[in-house]
Amino acid sequence: MEPQATLDEAPPEARTAASGWVLRAAATLLLICGFAQPTFAGVYLSGDFEGLAAHAMGADLLSLISIAQVGAAAAVWIRVRRAWPFWASLALLLGGMAQYLAGIEGALWLHLPLGVALIAGITVTFAALWMRPLPRRMKEARADG
Repeated sequence: MEPQATLDEAPPEARTAASGWVLRAAATLLLICGFAQPTFAGVYLSGDFEGLAAHAMGADLLSLISIAQVGAAAAVWIRVRRAWPFWASLALLLGGMAQYLAGIEGALWLHLPLGVALIAGITVTFAALWMRPLPRRMKEARADG
């Protein structure tokens, strides 16, 4: 059986770029905080009204992380030349804004299903970012000079 190459043995062009690692970190934080939100909501719904304050603080934190993720995804688009993380992150940010407003307005008919959809989107984006390297794509050398 042939030994598998480790990360250190991978050629530099196949390694994840620094901008990719920043995006992965943002996506990981978004996933962790996203999964905490239903827990805080459940604490509130079980009668502990301090759970609502934690849920609101978590929403604020998720908003900030989403903005950071869009910024990191823009860097990946520029440096790695992959646009899909930007569009996925932007969709999550816009969905999060709608979720935030629905929660403030008490529109639970929208807040709950949108929360489920956002958790699914956050999870899929997280998995897609960690499945493959995000190497920096090199420009093709022009033959005509």
